[in-house]
Amino acid sequence: MAIEILPSGRALGAEIRGINLAAPIGDDTFDAIREAWSDHLVLLFRGQSLSDDDLIRFSQRFGALDIAPASATDMAGAQEKSRPEIWIISNVVENGKPIGALGDKEAEWHTDMSYVDEPPMASVLHSLEIPKAGGDTSFANMYKALETLPADLRRAIEGRVCNHDASTTSVGELRAGAGAVTDVRLAPGAKHPMIRTHPVTGGKALYLGRRLNAYIPGLELEESERLLDALWAHCTKPEFVWTHQWRVGDLLIWDNRAAIHRRDSFSGAERRVMHRTQIKGDRPR
Repeated sequence: MAIEILPSGRALGAEIRGINLAAPIGDDTFDAIREAWSDHLVLLFRGQSLSDDDLIRFSQRFGALDIAPASATDMAGAQEKSRPEIWIISNVVENGKPIGALGDKEAEWHTDMSYVDEPPMASVLHSLEIPKAGGDTSFANMYKALETLPADLRRAIEGRVCNHDASTTSVGELRAGAGAVTDVRLAPGAKHPMIRTHPVTGGKALYLGRRLNAYIPGLELEESERLLDALWAHCTKPEFVWTHQWRVGDLLIWDNRAAIHRRDSFSGAERRVMHRTQIKGDRPR
């Protein structure tokens, strides 16, 4: 099966054409997809009509899957009836219960589930219903962010770790069972290197997780805050970013090890329903 690879023209992202992800994918074709993913960090497949089984089957070609996080499975809506590997991302409320997670608010820049010791290496998101406007997803290339980091900032983070807060979601809501963080030095979460080595490409990437409640152990609080503010201002510059405008049937897969992402808010009066899988990763090094 011949596929066509169309780079976005931005710092990351490419569209793959000429493939039906619900059909069997030969090894040569999958190898080409995997190579394009290494090159572009985010891949877009348009017009995909997939069952949850199809989505799981395609995702598993990249590796074993995580189950949906507790913030999803604790909800009492349709998520309970979904496959455990599928996380429903939605603002829809049925019979007074949300059918999915993250609602319609803006989602800040983040790396998925970096607050655990072994964060997922990748996320796969398939769109089933989308609003007329808003809800766009932006990605930033953290290889390039590190490559262009001013020398003084790079020296300041060499060999350091950052604590990735586990108490809140990317839309700023408290996770089930979490308490509000009043001192970021005591925030729960995992500590990861601020510069990580990609286990496949060997490339070095800036690894920050998310800004809210982050802290760099070993620094005075004010120094940690100043350094993190400078890093976030740098890595989210427009030259590192590509923004995707969703259509029904779009599928995106992105590399959490070398890219961060965010979502625009959208009208709560419109429906947005997405199904997501997460591919297991290893401890950042």
